[in-house]
Amino acid sequence: MPAKQQAILQALAGDDPTPRYLRLAGALARLIESEVFQPGDAVPSERDLAQLTGYARVTVRNAIDELIRSGTLSRRHGSGTFVASRIEQPLSVLASFSTDIENRGGRPGSVWLCKELARPKPQETMALGLGPGDGVVRLTRVRTADGEPLAIECAVVPASILPSPDLIETSLYAALAQRGAAPAHGVQRIHAGLATAEEARHLGVPAGSALLRIERRAFLGNGKPVEFTVSAYRGDRYDFVATLKGEAMGPQS
Repeated sequence: MPAKQQAILQALAGDDPTPRYLRLAGALARLIESEVFQPGDAVPSERDLAQLTGYARVTVRNAIDELIRSGTLSRRHGSGTFVASRIEQPLSVLASFSTDIENRGGRPGSVWLCKELARPKPQETMALGLGPGDGVVRLTRVRTADGEPLAIECAVVPASILPSPDLIETSLYAALAQRGAAPAHGVQRIHAGLATAEEARHLGVPAGSALLRIERRAFLGNGKPVEFTVSAYRGDRYDFVATLKGEAMGPQS
């Protein structure tokens, strides 16, 4: 028997009145904490775990879902379930999703949900400082890294700056830079949320999973708004990190 499977059985050994799905979830969590399973490792499939433990498939599925909700495991559609590794995203850097993933050695991708030239919604009109008759390019997509869905992103850009959604290949910021409109600075607002059923389906997580909702406005060097983006990032995969400086101390009274 492979060593990791043997370790799972050992972690489950003994009498315990705890419900079986919580026993299995706890056993896997302890093996991850002790680095028997490391970030990026695949865990046995539901079928294999059911055969190994003698538990019902629904019991195993509930245990896996519990660990996905807690951010310990990550499910990749068509690939399996893996030990999650968290991504630290600095808040002080204005970079595209594609550039960030490439800098980490990953392969960025997108699943397009909407790509259109449209009239702006009221919130978009205010965020981008648009006038009557102005249009926007609206881009909604699931952002992926190495095939794993990490975020749902809806980006809106004035059509006067980006006249066609077909100008976007992979990176919005690369397309803006080609037109001499690369964002110079931006403002982000972050709050916690829970995944709706639709968001959960796109991100491959259970409904009600933790999300980080981000609203970003980006500006050109002259202060003109160039981008308004609303995103939902998986809370089990992302930490947003800020660098803080101490407040200058005045004379002591």
